[in-house]
Amino acid sequence: MTTNPGEFVLGEPIADTAAPDGPLAERWTRRRSTGRLVNPANRRRLDVIVVGSGLAGGSAAATLGELGYRVRCYCYQDSPRRAHSIAAQGGINAAKNYRNDGDSVERLFHDTIKGGDFRSRESNVYRLAEVSVEIIDQCVAQGVPFAREYGGLLDTRSFGGAQVSRTFYARGQTGQQLLLGAYQALERQVNAGTVTMHTRHEMLDLIVVDGRARGIVVRDLETGAVTVDLADAVVLASGGYGNVFHLSTNAKGCNVTASWRAHRRGALFANPAFTQIHPTCIPVSGDHQSKLTLMSESLRNDGRVWVPAEAGDTRAPGDIPEDERDYFLERRYPAYGNLVPRDIASRATKAVCDDGRGVGPGGRGVYLDFADALERLGRATVEARYGNLFEMYERITGDDPYQTPMRIYPAVHYTMGGLWVDYDLRSTIPGLFVIGEANFSDHGANRLGASALMQGLADGYFVLPNTIGAYLADGPFPKLTPKHPDVVEARTAVTDQVRRLLTIDGDRSVDSFHRELGRIMWEYCGMERTDAGLRKAIELIRSLREEFWARVKVPGTGAELNQSLERAGRVADFFELAELMCVDALHRTESCGGHFRAESQTPDGEALRDDEHFSYVAAWEHATPPVLHKEELAFEYETPSQRSYS
Repeated sequence: MTTNPGEFVLGEPIADTAAPDGPLAERWTRRRSTGRLVNPANRRRLDVIVVGSGLAGGSAAATLGELGYRVRCYCYQDSPRRAHSIAAQGGINAAKNYRNDGDSVERLFHDTIKGGDFRSRESNVYRLAEVSVEIIDQCVAQGVPFAREYGGLLDTRSFGGAQVSRTFYARGQTGQQLLLGAYQALERQVNAGTVTMHTRHEMLDLIVVDGRARGIVVRDLETGAVTVDLADAVVLASGGYGNVFHLSTNAKGCNVTASWRAHRRGALFANPAFTQIHPTCIPVSGDHQSKLTLMSESLRNDGRVWVPAEAGDTRAPGDIPEDERDYFLERRYPAYGNLVPRDIASRATKAVCDDGRGVGPGGRGVYLDFADALERLGRATVEARYGNLFEMYERITGDDPYQTPMRIYPAVHYTMGGLWVDYDLRSTIPGLFVIGEANFSDHGANRLGASALMQGLADGYFVLPNTIGAYLADGPFPKLTPKHPDVVEARTAVTDQVRRLLTIDGDRSVDSFHRELGRIMWEYCGMERTDAGLRKAIELIRSLREEFWARVKVPGTGAELNQSLERAGRVADFFELAELMCVDALHRTESCGGHFRAESQTPDGEALRDDEHFSYVAAWEHATPPVLHKEELAFEYETPSQRSYS
C-alpha cells in the first residue's frame, strides 16, 4: 500500500501513567520507596537481556548483575570498550555547585527544560538533574580520573546553555574514562558469573510472546549463525540513529536496527525528527568522506567563533584585523556568547555562511580562534585543557590550532528521538525497557552539551535498576523454548531477510545507497526544513528504497564475516526510519530546538514554537500509513516562553 507523502492517521492519545504526582522534588524518592521489589533469592531465577554495552548498557548490565539477576549482554563490537560512548570528549553535567556559582538541581532542571525548547517532561528532567550528583560520586569511587583544581576538588568547565560551571571532565577524553569505569564494573560481574558477555553479535529482531518482550534474535557476525536468546525482560541500550544522514559524528557502526526492529514489533517511536546538529565539527572535505569528526563543545569555553565582516573576504585569518571580524555569537547572544546551546549556534553559523561570509573550501566553515586564550592563559594551560583535541585536529587537517584558528561547521551528532518510554523506562511493549540515547525521554527538541553521558549513566546505574523490579516482580514468566511458534516466526523473519539481501545480486553497493540517502536527508530534513522539501524527500526516499531492493549488491555469503551484509540490513532500516522522520518533521509545522521549519521563525530568524498546537510528544505506531499517538506535555513548574540567550 502506497500513501501520499506525509499522510498519517491520528490514533488514541498516550500518557505516562508511571510518573508520580505531588511535589516535583519528591517524585523520584517516592517512586523508589513505593515500587515493588524482587527479593535476592528470586532475582537469581530471572533472566535479563541487555542489548548494547556503552555507558547506558554497560552500567545497566553491571548494576543488574550486582543485584543478582542473570544478565546476558550483547554488542556488535569486539569489546564493550569499543562502544561509541568512548568518543564523547567534553564532559558530564552534574549539579554539585563545587564552583559556588549558584548551581543547583533546580537550575540544571531549568536549563535542561529550556534548552530542550520546552518539549520534554518535567518529571523525567528533574529526576535526571537530581541523579546527576550521585553519578559523579559513583564514577569517582570507580577511579575515573576527573580533572581537579588546585584545592583538590573536582574541576568543572562551562558548556552551552548554562551560565554556571557544572561540567566535570577528564581532559578531552571524558567518554573514554567513564566507559572504562563502567567496563570494569561490567567485567567484575562477568568474572562473578552474574553477567555473560556476547560480543560480535547483532540483534536483528525482538521476540514478543503473548504481548511481552521475551527475547531477541541475534546473528553471530563472525560465523553468520542466527540464534535466539530468551529471557524475562529485554533492555535496549543501542544508541542513536544519526547515521541515517550517512555523514555524522557517529561511529560508522552506529545504527537504528535494534530500535527499529522493536518498533516494527509494536514499540512506539517518539519524536524521530528531533535531530541535534552540533556546531563544532570539522567541515566536510570530500564527496566520498565516510564520517565527520566532532571537536568538543568544551573548546567554546576559550575559543572565540568569528567570520570576516564582509562577504568574499578570502584573506588568511591572521591578516584580518579585529575591526574587520564578526564575532557573531558574542554579538547576537551577549549573555551567553560562544556558549549558546547547540541548535542556536548551528543556525547562526549556517546563516553567516549563507550570507557569503563562510571560510574555507565552499565557504562552509567559521573560525574557532584560540589566540586570545593563548595570550591570556599561556600555551601550557591551553595544552593541559585541550591538548589531545588540538592534536586530533592537526592530524586530520594538517593545521596547527596553536598557530591558526580551527575551521568548524555544524554536523549531525545526536538524536533526541527514540523509542517511547514512560517514567519507569518501559516501552509500549511490556518487558521491553529502553535506556540512554535509544529512548526519547529527557532532552526534548535539543540536548544541552555534556548531558548525553549524564543520561546514559543515570539510566544505567540508578533509574533502570530501581524500576525494572516492579515488572520482574510478576516473574519468572512461563518458560519458552526455541520451538515456540512466535520464536520460530521471529527467527524465520531474520533468516528470510538475510537470504533476500544476498540473492538480489544487483549492481550498486550498499554504501552508494547510504550516501545518496544521507544527501537527501541532509538537504531536506537537516538544519532547515520546509513543507515542499519534506514532501520531496519522502518521494525520493521511497523511490531510492525501491531501487535498493532491486539493485543492491551484497557480495559473499551469510555463513561468514560479511560486513556488506551487516551494512545492508542497517541501511534497509534507515530507509524506513528516514521516511518516518520526514513525516514527523512535516506534521510539526512549528520550529523548536533542532527542528527548524523555515515557515515558522521570528523576525530575527529564531525558532518560533507553537505551544497551542504542538506541546506534545509525537509517538508513532508502525503502520501504513503511520499512526500518531500524542502525549500532551504539562508544565507545572516551568512556563514555556520564547527562548532568549541574549
